[in-house]
Amino acid sequence: MRISTFFYTIRQGLVNIWKNKMFSLASIATMTACIFLFGLFYAIVTNFQSMVKDAESGVAVTVLFDHGISEQRIEEIGELIDERVEVSRYEFTSADEAWEYFRDIYFEGNEAAAESFGTDNPLANSASYSIYMNDISMQSTLVTYLQSLDGVREVKQSEMVAKTLTDFNSLIGYISAGIILVLLGVAVFLISNTIMVGISVRREEIAIMKLIGATDYFVRAPFVVEGILIGLVGAAIPLGILYVLYGKVIGYIGDKFHVIGSMMQFLGTEELFHTLVPVALILGVGIGFLGSRITIRKHLKV
Repeated sequence: MRISTFFYTIRQGLVNIWKNKMFSLASIATMTACIFLFGLFYAIVTNFQSMVKDAESGVAVTVLFDHGISEQRIEEIGELIDERVEVSRYEFTSADEAWEYFRDIYFEGNEAAAESFGTDNPLANSASYSIYMNDISMQSTLVTYLQSLDGVREVKQSEMVAKTLTDFNSLIGYISAGIILVLLGVAVFLISNTIMVGISVRREEIAIMKLIGATDYFVRAPFVVEGILIGLVGAAIPLGILYVLYGKVIGYIGDKFHVIGSMMQFLGTEELFHTLVPVALILGVGIGFLGSRITIRKHLKV
């Protein structure tokens, strides 16, 4: 494509927007609302998923060993655990460490009772591995494998917690998909209507252009550019609003609601928008392109 044709296409797309400014503004406003709601929902969902991920990272599967198991076999089991794809990390707790932890927690203020055990360790067979997973939904597979290992007496798992977190993640995924589809449908519909009005207004001009030899691409390109520009502007505006709003909201919560701030760890503005900005811009441009293409195919016969 020649540079002159490229600039003509851009200029004509802007002219179309200006000529149909009421419809264009309505489309931009709708796109802004859709992307704003998408960004708002994305921020909420991403923060929830981050909090769920933090909760998952604290859920461990505990492996207890057979009585009289050798240290070599314990190390071998640790190596087998380390090879599993489900495992993010694991920690070994010796019997002495287990007793020391138990004593500090349950005998606090009653040290005399703890001293009555002398050098005996009542938790002599309580050495264990605490295993943390990459994804809590893989817990049942890991537990089945661990139970099959020689030398493993018992595997303790948080089955209810794992199921709750897994179901919650699935629910968030379904809700996200549903809302995004609705927003996409509304935005595509509005942009399609705007392009259709532009085609109706310029129908005679288009017919003349075809008579003097204009190509299909030359005729259609300005309408595609119009849709893309509407999508781009409609995505950029809410991103700026959300950027300012999100920073102020999490700052306000941290300052005014210290309990909530300590319980819920929000994602930083930069971390959130590092992904949201390109996703929202691509979404806006994609909706604009899709809306214009659908309308051109349906209403522009060239």
